[in-house]
Amino acid sequence: MVIFSYEAEVTTSIPPAKMFKAFVIDGAKIALETFPDLLKSITIEGDGGPGTIKEVHFTDANPFKSVKEVVDELDKEKLIYGYTATGGDTVIAGVEKISYRMVLEESANGGTICKRSTKFFTSEDGGNGEKETKAAHEEMRQMFSSIFKAFEGYLLANPAS
Repeated sequence: MVIFSYEAEVTTSIPPAKMFKAFVIDGAKIALETFPDLLKSITIEGDGGPGTIKEVHFTDANPFKSVKEVVDELDKEKLIYGYTATGGDTVIAGVEKISYRMVLEESANGGTICKRSTKFFTSEDGGNGEKETKAAHEEMRQMFSSIFKAFEGYLLANPAS
């Protein structure tokens, strides 16, 4: 097994604690409200902490059908969230799993800097190489940035959230 690691950052004007609550703690509810054309349902088994299983089911408008994620780490004080995509059709061929870790920090203007690391664990049977995982990471980075910005828009439109 080979592991390919990548780093990315995205910023928002929302303070870190509020963004963490929206994106991580209330993320399923807000995602379903924000992306009704793309998300069919999100099921959660567990209390949201480590070991919790989340299954996201997409609508026909999305090229994917589902993704299964397992929460690895949740630190509400340090604003750290880690999870691993272990199933569904969003995990690319030749990759056994993809692990993500987000750390939300305060920016100079009081907003959030989200530092996200991604690790692709390739399959024993050859898996994808660096070129393929790097391309997949770039696509995922752009998608994540768009989703993060959509949550920012939701919070700006719903300041009581």
